[in-house]
Amino acid sequence: MTEVRVPTLGESVTEATVATWFKKPGDSVAQDEMLCELETDKVTVEVPAPAAGTLSEIVAGEGDTVGVDALLAQISEGGTATTSEAKAPEPEAEPESPTTPSGGSEMDVMVPTLGESVTEATVSTWFKKPGEAFEADEMLCELETDKVSVEVPAPAAGVMTKLLAEEGATVEAGGKLAIMSTYANSSAATDAGGSSAPAEGSSAPARKDTEDAPSAKKLMAENNLHADQVTGTGKDGRVMKGDVLKAMAAPATAPAPAAAPRAPVAADQAAREERVKMTRLRQTIAKRLKDSQNTAAMLTTYNEVDMTEVMALRNEYKDLFLKKHGVKLGFMSFFTKACVHALNEVPEVNAEIDGTDIVYKNYVNMGIAAGTPTGLVVPVINDADAMSFAAIEKAIAEKGAKARDGKLSMAEMQGGTFTISNGGVYGSLMSSPILNPPQSGILGMHKIQDRPMAINGQVVIRPMMYLALSYDHRIVDGKGAVTFLVRVKEALEDPRRLLMDL
Repeated sequence: MTEVRVPTLGESVTEATVATWFKKPGDSVAQDEMLCELETDKVTVEVPAPAAGTLSEIVAGEGDTVGVDALLAQISEGGTATTSEAKAPEPEAEPESPTTPSGGSEMDVMVPTLGESVTEATVSTWFKKPGEAFEADEMLCELETDKVSVEVPAPAAGVMTKLLAEEGATVEAGGKLAIMSTYANSSAATDAGGSSAPAEGSSAPARKDTEDAPSAKKLMAENNLHADQVTGTGKDGRVMKGDVLKAMAAPATAPAPAAAPRAPVAADQAAREERVKMTRLRQTIAKRLKDSQNTAAMLTTYNEVDMTEVMALRNEYKDLFLKKHGVKLGFMSFFTKACVHALNEVPEVNAEIDGTDIVYKNYVNMGIAAGTPTGLVVPVINDADAMSFAAIEKAIAEKGAKARDGKLSMAEMQGGTFTISNGGVYGSLMSSPILNPPQSGILGMHKIQDRPMAINGQVVIRPMMYLALSYDHRIVDGKGAVTFLVRVKEALEDPRRLLMDL
């Protein structure tokens, strides 16, 4: 007799609820076949069979609360026959194998590593259809994560046999995307009629046949919630207890749609509307910006800077700079240096809140916000405080090119301590940037515009730019914010101060 016990649930998690049993007493099970699903406050845990055999007894039923290492069920041994029975359905999933050409072999196309802490992606575009041939390393499809697009190359030359995840399907890191044949003959896969079936398993319609967790159903009934009002995160879209709790907390943000209700639309106008699902990147941008407003005590202070000296210095040395360093001298390196200079004097703008602690950073990882065709991203230049003008310009050019091409990795967008956003390139005269959490400050640059200014009792025309510093008032006082912006202004109006650390 083999015991099935509750596995380790995670740091500080001591108990879980039995959500769903996939097997009943008397059912045959194969080793590592999923027996049941447990639900904690944060995650869903699948429990595999430790050995092949027959499920003889279920000790903890659906809805029961169990602790770590508690007994869930017992499996009786004896089953070479039961093992083969449990795996019998597998050949049914491969009816198309006879179409594989003689001498060819099938190969799985897998989801590549998506980046640190990224566990899933959406299939954005398939470049190859079943039956089409391709070369090794030719792009088969494009995946979209919260931040970046990932291209999936062919692991070898061959023919696409079957797509396991259609466009729009959500896939996990390391999951299967498609099946290919390494025999490069277009007749290798003549029939892909059932190729969309696996993808449907991850789509919304399959939700109709999915049984929600008992604890979730009970909680929904107690709070008058319908399953359509809850987004399920369990297997095949199953609604778990944590999903219901999250939905119950939603009313705090629910009034937002009511503040701007969708007005009635005439029939002739409705026909001219287009509804497009938000991309993962746009959803993430929306969520992070709103979370930032909900979390931080955000405040913005403004100033203006006379760009005369910076522009003169840039015009004087831009040709020599390009010749020596191979990169153009722009304004961003001046602003980065000026911000580093100001952050040294006002370190709380470069700090962050962690619980009840303030974490001061003795380095500056500068985030440079960049607009791309798919949305706003913020690549990070690490240790910008130790870099020269040329090194900063090269880093900005490199990261900007990657951002436009969708080639930024997750690592290149993490760890920022302060951010600069330049809305001036789009013509913005003044705006209030939103913090990039957990950072406590972001500088907004704007359009350079000639304006009449009073200088030494005379009215003269000067190239002026409005600056905006948004900051978290929980950690940065008004005095510190104003001092920071004044130091940036002083450094830009007299760039020699940067050289002398004044």
